[in-house]
Order: sequence, then C-alpha cells, then structure tokens
Amino acid sequence: MMPARSPIDGARALSTAAVAGVARMTGWQRALDWANRPVMALSDRQPVTANWWRGRRKQPGRFHYLALGDSTGQGIGASVPGRSYVGQLADRIEAELGEPIRVTNLCVSGATSFLCARDQLPKAVEPLREAPDLVTLDIGANDIAEWDPVAYHRNLSRILDALPDHTVLGEVPCFHLPWNDRKVHEANAILRRVAEARGLAVVPIYEATRARGLRGILTEFAEDAFHPNDRGYEIWADTFWPTIAARVDAVRSSSAERFGTADPSEPSATTPEQLERSA
Repeated sequence: MMPARSPIDGARALSTAAVAGVARMTGWQRALDWANRPVMALSDRQPVTANWWRGRRKQPGRFHYLALGDSTGQGIGASVPGRSYVGQLADRIEAELGEPIRVTNLCVSGATSFLCARDQLPKAVEPLREAPDLVTLDIGANDIAEWDPVAYHRNLSRILDALPDHTVLGEVPCFHLPWNDRKVHEANAILRRVAEARGLAVVPIYEATRARGLRGILTEFAEDAFHPNDRGYEIWADTFWPTIAARVDAVRSSSAERFGTADPSEPSATTPEQLERSA
C-alpha cells in the first residue's frame, strides 16, 4: 500500500483552496495569486508528464494497453507520472503477465468529453487499428464546471462508438462538494446508460472515492486539494483492477501464441523489480 499524506498537510491544502475560492469571488487578486501557487505548481508539471508518457510509449510489449481520459490518467498530482491509475494498472498487468507491456497513454490534463473526442480520438486511430488488448477511459470530471448533459451524452457517445467492446470505463469521481454532487450523479447516470447500450463495463469510481470520507479528503489528495496523490490513485487502480484482471486473463487464455500455453489460473512468474513496483 502506498503511503498517504499527513492529515495536517491535507487540512492545509484545503484551507489554501478555500482562500482561493473566496479570493476568486471577491476579486482579491493578491490573495488569489498566493492561494493558486499549488495549482500552478502542478500545472507546470504537465509538459514533463506528457513527455514521460511519450517515452513510455516506446517500450515494446506483446500486451498493448491504450488509455484515454484527463489528468487523472496522465498522473497530475502523483509523485511521478507512473503513479497515476493508468501507470499503476500497467504495473499490475506486467506483474500478472511476468513481462513488460506496451502502453499508449493519450490522456490530457484538462480534457473534457468534447476535447477527448476532438483531440484524442484522431490520435487513437492508429493504436486502435493495432487492436489493443485493453482500453480504458475516464472522462467527465472537467465537464462538471460548465455542465451540459446533452453535450456530455453526445460527446461520450461519439467516443465510445470509436472504441472496442472490451473498453473499460471509469465513473466521474466524487468531488466531496455537495453543490457538484447532483451534476456528478447525472454525469454517471448518462455514462452508465451509454455504456450499457454498447455492452461496456463501468467501474464504480464515484462510490470508491466517496467512501474514503474525511480521511480520504485529508490524506489522498495532492497539494491542490483536487487531484489524487499516489495513494488516491491507488484507490482508483484498486477499483479498476478486478475488471482489468478479468480482461488480462481473457487475453492470455485466447492468445496462446503470444503468451504461451500455461494454465492462466497458475500464478505468473514476476521479476523482483515488477514485484517491488506492484507492492
């Protein structure tokens, strides 16, 4: 299990975020500039994070994982990009298969469902031609600020129509903010309807994050009090994992030529490095 941050640090981050909210409403620019420092610090990491994933894409592997989504897939808030939920899932798959996998992570910080359809789908055309073994999508958190249920339904439908029937979707997470909860519930209801119509699996990220309660709020978020930290992303990975593990077993069972003929129910051999990463 990954270490959580100190509750004191979490309370400090929440206080800073509250100051930012008040300063934004009152137009107190000096206070806003001060309170927004954690947000800007994480924003400055975005080019480095994107470059890290471009490098990760060059690692070859017989199993191919394609990820689409927003900053949570990219890893903003994590200590390193590989500690995003996408990175943690990739580590677990490698430990399960006992070999490196290829990861194409097209997630972009700040992406809405519209931007995902506009910008990520064209980049996914070539990877999709290669028939990736696993596809994940978590999108919608950035739609909540300017919530439009009709647009979200339209954009999500467009995205899912382009993805294979083994795609695994994550819900919009709990923001722990009552004034946003109605919109998040509506977004997740739309997501489940659209996914069900296409026979796609949905994992309960909302309930998993809501259930963390006050302790999760104080210890499982980054310094901007919005993005998860390493431990927060581990909660996401834990929630995705049962569905992902079943997909990995299905691929291994149907791909004897690629992954050998060993009984998939037998434990896979893993290297010490992979065991350390998955610990």
